[in-house]
Amino acid sequence: MHGEMVLVTGTANPKLAASIAGCLGHPLAAANVGRFSDGETRVELGQNVRGRDVFIIQPSSAPANDNLMELLIMAEACKRSSAGRITAVMPYFGYARQDRKVAPRAPITARLVADLIQASGVERVLTMDLHAGQIQGFFNIPVDNLYAQPVLLKYIRENLLTDDTIIVSPDAGGTERARSYAKYLGREIAIVDKRRQRANESEVMNVVGDVKGRRCILIDDMIDTAGTLTKAGVALKEQGAKSVFAVATHPVLSGKAHSRLEQSVFEELCVTDCIPLRPELAALPMLKVLSVADLFAQAIRSIHFNDSISRLFVEGG
Repeated sequence: MHGEMVLVTGTANPKLAASIAGCLGHPLAAANVGRFSDGETRVELGQNVRGRDVFIIQPSSAPANDNLMELLIMAEACKRSSAGRITAVMPYFGYARQDRKVAPRAPITARLVADLIQASGVERVLTMDLHAGQIQGFFNIPVDNLYAQPVLLKYIRENLLTDDTIIVSPDAGGTERARSYAKYLGREIAIVDKRRQRANESEVMNVVGDVKGRRCILIDDMIDTAGTLTKAGVALKEQGAKSVFAVATHPVLSGKAHSRLEQSVFEELCVTDCIPLRPELAALPMLKVLSVADLFAQAIRSIHFNDSISRLFVEGG
């Protein structure tokens, strides 16, 4: 244990940070995070962190650059104030999709972000459902990648599961994820095969598996513009699906996501609160938000007391 626990948060997701603090029964430290008149980030810690075990709760969701800079500057402030240990708690890790070179002269931005986080003084990262698991290898410090699966599985079992339910992956890349859910739910899987034409746009081709007359639950790690997911829903309906539901960890929901979801075939879309929703998105009647605050609180407590956290993601394997 590295001194007394201190919880700090920026402006990215204060509601989730407050919920985590509530689950821990530990107050958030006073911190003044704002902007100078020219837009530069200003951070001032209002609590002594010398020798303390500091947890900075800050996802790098939209606006990604502003929120990432907040995290880096808060970590720098803690390092300059002689914090005992600094852990970055990132419920959503931005730039995770840029994890490899996909074209000549293209960057591997996820590696750059990892380098920046380490350079700022962070000694450990706690995140959830990394879009690409290999990003853990970009760090030279411990990275704990939690899974939202236990929270989502519990909801599916209690609210969505029926005898005719089938688990569906919206694309070939998510097959392993869908298979994991199907295993714990004791259900079959189907796969929507699609061909991506350009970035953030996709075209559904066909459905692999029998979904006729079945309740389909699409499983994904993140929903960005919702193009892939909504087209997958249409493809399932065209193949005779009785009803379509969707479950995902990260509700990025950018661009045309709102209008696409509004016109979608989904009876319900279930996401977590790792990213705060804009008011118009939160108002969508089919949207159900589950909290991962308790999961992060348990992980933070375990890290603070040097206990194992593997019990929190056993079902993610």
